[in-house]
Amino acid sequence: MDVAHHMSRVPDYTAFPTVDQMHAELDDLAAAHPELVRLRRIGTSRLGEPLRVATIGSGPHDAVIIGGPHPNEPIGALTVSTLLRRLVEDTALREDFGYRWHLIPCVDPDGARLNEGWYTRPSDRRAYAEHFYRPAEADQVEWTFPLTGEDYFFDRTLPETEALMRLMDEVEPAFVYSLHNGELQGAFYYLSKDDPALAARLVAVATAEGLPLHMGPPEVPSAVPIGPAAYMTPRGAKLAATYGIGGGSVDYADRFDALHLVTELPYWADPRVADQTPTDQPYGDAIQANLAAQRALIAELARSLASVRADLTVHSPFRRALEDFVDSHDEFIGEWDDFPGTDRPATVAEVVGNRQLVHSIRLRYCGTYLRMLDAELGAGNQTPAIRAERARLGARFDEWFAEAEAEAEGTPIPLRSLVAVQLGAALLAAESAKRAALS
Repeated sequence: MDVAHHMSRVPDYTAFPTVDQMHAELDDLAAAHPELVRLRRIGTSRLGEPLRVATIGSGPHDAVIIGGPHPNEPIGALTVSTLLRRLVEDTALREDFGYRWHLIPCVDPDGARLNEGWYTRPSDRRAYAEHFYRPAEADQVEWTFPLTGEDYFFDRTLPETEALMRLMDEVEPAFVYSLHNGELQGAFYYLSKDDPALAARLVAVATAEGLPLHMGPPEVPSAVPIGPAAYMTPRGAKLAATYGIGGGSVDYADRFDALHLVTELPYWADPRVADQTPTDQPYGDAIQANLAAQRALIAELARSLASVRADLTVHSPFRRALEDFVDSHDEFIGEWDDFPGTDRPATVAEVVGNRQLVHSIRLRYCGTYLRMLDAELGAGNQTPAIRAERARLGARFDEWFAEAEAEAEGTPIPLRSLVAVQLGAALLAAESAKRAALS
């Protein structure tokens, strides 16, 4: 498998596609290549959007590729587009590699439509924050798979999640790939199987494209490292109970003993996130400063919500996401309070990672709050409290954005590079899963 060859064929991209553009591309490819591409509907979103999968390849193994598991993470839509076109164009990849590929460009189209305001400006961090939407935990496709253990039970699956479950039940995949991305944290991977050799190959794909590796604090405190910038995928009832969620796609993929991969990529490259030089700050102090800032944000937004709650009339997804954050985020981050090994000096990556997370959370949820208030104002609800909080929080957003920009050293990563890394990782992991299935 010449992975570098396929990565080199990724075109330049300047924007992420809208949901309508994703549908149009699937239609065009299926119409142009009816003998190769099978396009079908596997479900319906909560707002009535068709959920469609494109199937291509001759098997005997099956791979399920999930784009847009979180709607603020659209790199996967371009990766699905690129992989589908490579499979159409390259007979050997399509016929000889040994896979039927089932490709979903966006599994949460309702949420994606609420992020389209920044999809055309992917390098603009202010546009990203002002048009940001990430659902409440219970509304996230990735984290609402069923768990039926004795100690923790979750069955509030979403229609989009059920569509993925039906697809996996049908094809019994050897490989499942959930396409994720972040903002400034650096590139890293989650693997469902402890495979240091594969993890090293995946990391090499990211570094070959010039992406900084994520060497700062892990996204989930309990994550078990496989190697640099690679972790075992957190899963199961213990994780779900901690965060009040369901299972992940990895939990469902485990039913088929499938290799499950998550590739997490940043939009902006900051070399400091890979810098392991020790600083004079204890790691515990860096963590506690981060937690204190996040808790101060929760408290400020909670006070603001209390001042307008009686006047709110629009049951918008922004309100649901914001209230979920305010009500549950302190518990979500509580696991960091007892994180072990914090007496040692923090590395540059750990200090920067903790600080960047503060900026990210502030801008995300202040932006979500402003969208909630704008929905009220747009509906004609112009009460004094809503107008006053819109002005106050708008000024606060400006302060936080200026603070984030003053500390920023990241540069936008070309979309072509991000897609190339996700594509290369797909091929490497699929090859590994195939070898395991044949052994």
